[in-house]
Amino acid sequence: TSSAHCSCPGGDAMKAVVCTEHGPPEALRLLDLPVPEPGPGEVRIAMQAAGVNFPDSLIIQNRYQIQPPLPFSPGSEVAGLIDAVGPGVTRFRAGDRVAAITFQGGFAEQVVVREDRVLAIPDAMPFDIAAGFTMVYGTAYHGLKQRAALKPGETVLVLGAAGGVGLCAVELAALMGAHVIAAASTAEKLDLARSLGAGQGVNYASQDLKQAVKALTGEKGVDVVFDPVGDRLAGAAFRTLGWNGRHLIVGFAGGHIPSLPLNLPLVKGSAAIGVFWGAFTKHEPAAHLENMGQLFDWYVQGRLRPHVSRHFTLAQTPDAIRWVMDRKAVGKVVVTAG
Repeated sequence: TSSAHCSCPGGDAMKAVVCTEHGPPEALRLLDLPVPEPGPGEVRIAMQAAGVNFPDSLIIQNRYQIQPPLPFSPGSEVAGLIDAVGPGVTRFRAGDRVAAITFQGGFAEQVVVREDRVLAIPDAMPFDIAAGFTMVYGTAYHGLKQRAALKPGETVLVLGAAGGVGLCAVELAALMGAHVIAAASTAEKLDLARSLGAGQGVNYASQDLKQAVKALTGEKGVDVVFDPVGDRLAGAAFRTLGWNGRHLIVGFAGGHIPSLPLNLPLVKGSAAIGVFWGAFTKHEPAAHLENMGQLFDWYVQGRLRPHVSRHFTLAQTPDAIRWVMDRKAVGKVVVTAG
């Protein structure tokens, strides 16, 4: 395992949360590491806040589709101030307020990231909001806009409707003119989803998801399922789709990756559509920037109300990841530099 102290030239050290062995969040360590230097096309951000996401819990357990070599610092999105730029950087300079998708390294006092993964944030947006904004709103909007081609007046069923990305999907689908049915596991979570635009709710801990949704839609079914949960809910949710329905496969927070009998899309004339926002940002950077511009505009106009439910300090990062893993998160959880 790494040493808890580093021999850093000139004493330039920073605190970072480090995964030295795969395992639960409690195995993470807070270490002193050398401050990284930005290379060509890179910037260094003094982290003010970092978003905590479900994939953070998978990556430290060696259960994610993309795995960095050990040791590494987890943390996939940050907000802060640029404090250094590498050669060839043109879009940013020191002092700029930014958010960035880091994929790893975010749970540290300073993080180096490629310029093309960095977004300037509105002056009106606090760092804790910005740190938890890009990935969840970006994923939800990309899913609804590019993948589902959502139209006003359509009906959207959102699973995990009070989680980070689910809550954003509720808010955005309503903003885009859809009727939203929120599905979650407690009355409190459904109340939150209703406060952000859901017209109806289904508690899948106590109700049969398929029967409840069929009753709410008068047997017509829904146009779009937004599914970040997977597991045992996916099959029932797919069966709620009406003709030309689209089931958005966003993730598997429920743990198990389910299988789908292919006769279902056939008889329903419906589609199962993958939503991989990280790949979208690489393959279609212009569309991604356009999406983020729209989302930032909506935030500044007061039409989006990001919900940060818990703040943890950098030293409490293992507790923050555990909180998300144990499904206690409502909306976003962030780690702050304090």
